[in-house]
Amino acid sequence: MKLTIVRAELARVLTNVGRVVESRHTIPILGHVKLSAVPGQLRVTGTDLDIVASDVAPAEVDATGEICVDAKLLADIVKKAGGDISISLEAENLIVKSGRSQFKLAKLEAIDFPDLQDGKYDATFDVDLAALFAPTAFAISTEETRYYLNGVFLHLHEDGDQCLRAVATDGHRLSRHQVTYPGEDAFKGVIVPRKAVGLVPKGTVSLSVGEAKIRIASGEFVLTSKLIDGTFPDYERVIPRSNENRVVVDRDAFMKAADRVATVSSERGKAVKLTIAPGSVGFTVNNADAAATDEIEAEYSGEPIEIGFNAAYLRDLFSVLPSGPVTIALADGGSPGLFTSAGFEGLMLVAMPMRV
Repeated sequence: MKLTIVRAELARVLTNVGRVVESRHTIPILGHVKLSAVPGQLRVTGTDLDIVASDVAPAEVDATGEICVDAKLLADIVKKAGGDISISLEAENLIVKSGRSQFKLAKLEAIDFPDLQDGKYDATFDVDLAALFAPTAFAISTEETRYYLNGVFLHLHEDGDQCLRAVATDGHRLSRHQVTYPGEDAFKGVIVPRKAVGLVPKGTVSLSVGEAKIRIASGEFVLTSKLIDGTFPDYERVIPRSNENRVVVDRDAFMKAADRVATVSSERGKAVKLTIAPGSVGFTVNNADAAATDEIEAEYSGEPIEIGFNAAYLRDLFSVLPSGPVTIALADGGSPGLFTSAGFEGLMLVAMPMRV
């Protein structure tokens, strides 16, 4: 292997692929990236055994070949390099040069690099997957015992037109976002792991969905991820259908008031009580050492309702909504609340109440 590459191009692909590589690992090669030089380009590949990512950069290749090298070490060298970079294989080492700088790195054989076979895909279509996932990711559970909640449930749903839905829940809050399905072929619902959700490139991508894996392609960047092997719960059962008490609040005013009173909340008791009355919403937080109240204007004409929510969960819900009016639909003080915004079509948020 022998090649020359523009520093910025190598830094770009190492950054894209390096996000997959785990800093802590028990198998040495999982801390490495595979460099594959072919005429005119260098392909860089990284994996953690569940996800594999690869990207391509143009390069002047004098000798083709494949080799594995420590991902973090190479990325650090490239980040600090002063100019174009040359990479060559000499004896048992990989030689990296830039200007007068020269580095001699240990290598591992490419044949030992894990190979995740692509497998079969049932549907392929173009979609802005990052935008679809964005307002749901906060609700992904971190509780490992309920592993089937540790990702976003992606599936098709008939809602007049056929929709593509992304759903996440941790049992306390739920986010459901849907867009018109841009594809033609049907596929079974899949659970995309949290890490893969965070690695999806921004903008429109080509998404291929299978029963065991998904494949995401954006230009030359390709991400293939295993799926969570489990059954996502019937989330429709927890979405309120008869919440007839509707209060409309300003998103920014609500967030600021909730944040102000939450200042005195303790780590154990993060509940904020909402007192909803015609024309206003009151906020109250009480703990053993301090108390706080606040109030904002609201559009509401029903019977007064008192309901408690986790202050941190309210912040997460309102953070994914745009500025402007937000509608909170309630049944009573002990039932889940439904949060929607006319400015964010297709998004529905649910929060379970707390005792206050």
